[in-house]
Amino acid sequence: MSTTRGENAKVADFIARGALTVPKLYGAALVEAGRRDARIVCLAADLRGPTETDLFAEAFPDRFVEAGIAEANMIGMAAGMARSGDIPFLHSFCVFVTRRCYDQIAMQVAYPKLPVKIVGFLPGLTTALGVSHQAIDDVALMRALPNMTIIEPSGPEQMAASVAAALAVDGPVYLRMKRPEAGAAIAEARPLTPGRGEVLRAGRDGTLIASGISVAAALQAAETLAAEGIQAGVVNMATVKPLDNELVISLARETGVIVVAENHSIIGGLGSAVAETLVEAGVATAFARVGIADRFAEGGSTPYLQAKYGLDAPAIVTAFRRAAARRDRH
Repeated sequence: MSTTRGENAKVADFIARGALTVPKLYGAALVEAGRRDARIVCLAADLRGPTETDLFAEAFPDRFVEAGIAEANMIGMAAGMARSGDIPFLHSFCVFVTRRCYDQIAMQVAYPKLPVKIVGFLPGLTTALGVSHQAIDDVALMRALPNMTIIEPSGPEQMAASVAAALAVDGPVYLRMKRPEAGAAIAEARPLTPGRGEVLRAGRDGTLIASGISVAAALQAAETLAAEGIQAGVVNMATVKPLDNELVISLARETGVIVVAENHSIIGGLGSAVAETLVEAGVATAFARVGIADRFAEGGSTPYLQAKYGLDAPAIVTAFRRAAARRDRH
C-alpha cells in the first residue's frame, strides 16, 4: 500500500488555518480501533491532515492507502478490500465523498451491503472555501440509498464514539464529521448508539431535534426559551438513518411542538425524515424545520454562515415560536 512520507507528500491542514491546537479526536479513535482490529484499513483522498488520517498512516503504514484526488476510485478500492475481509474507513470532504462518487457508492458499496465506512468532513455551511466545498445535500443523497446508515455526532464529545458506532453496524455507514474549532473547550466524551436518539434536555412545551453542530445551537435556543418560561426539550439525533421513530413519535405526542435543526438543506435531510415519520404515524403536531433554505451559500467562517443562513440558536428560537403559535391557534 502507498505510504509516501515527507513534506512533499503532505497537504497542509488548511482547515485549521494554521492553528496547532485542534485535537484529532477522530483520528486518535481510529488508530485505537485499528490496534484492536487488524481488519481495519484506512484510505484518504489527498487530505490526510483535514481528515485526521495522518495519525493512522503513521501508526499503520501497511494498512493505509493514499488514493489521491480520486474519490470514485477510492470507493472501488474500499469495496474490493471489504470483499477481501477488510473493514475500510475512507475519507474526504463530505461533498466529494458523496456527490462526486454517488454511483460508485450505490453499486459497489450499498447494493452489496459491504462494511465500508465512508467518512466525510466539512458538513453543511462550515467552510470559507465556498459552494464547491459545502455539502448541503449529502444526507439527502445517502438517505436515499438502501442499506446505508448515516451517523452525525453532536460534536467532539462524540467523535470517538462514532468510530465504535460505525463498527457496530453490519454494513455501510456514512459518518458526517465536523472537526472542533481551534482552542475550543472539549466536553466530556459521550457514547453514541446507532439508531437511538439521545434526550439531552427534557421539556414539556416542545422538543428541539437536532444533529451535528446544530445540537449545540438547539441547547442554546432552549436556554433562551427557558428564560421566557418555556421548557423546550432537546434531542441529539446522531443517527439520521435509521431514525429513532419511536422517540420522535412519543415526544411529538407529549410536547405538541417539534422543531428540527440541521446543518443541511431542509430538503431530504433530518427534517424530512422526522416529518415523514410523524405524518405516516398520523401524529398531529406543530412542526418547523431549521436548515438551509433551498439555496447555495457563500464562503465564510462557521459562525458567520450559520447566522446569515438561519441555522443558529436565534433562528431555532424563532422557528419554535412560530410553531408554538400555530399550535396555540388550533
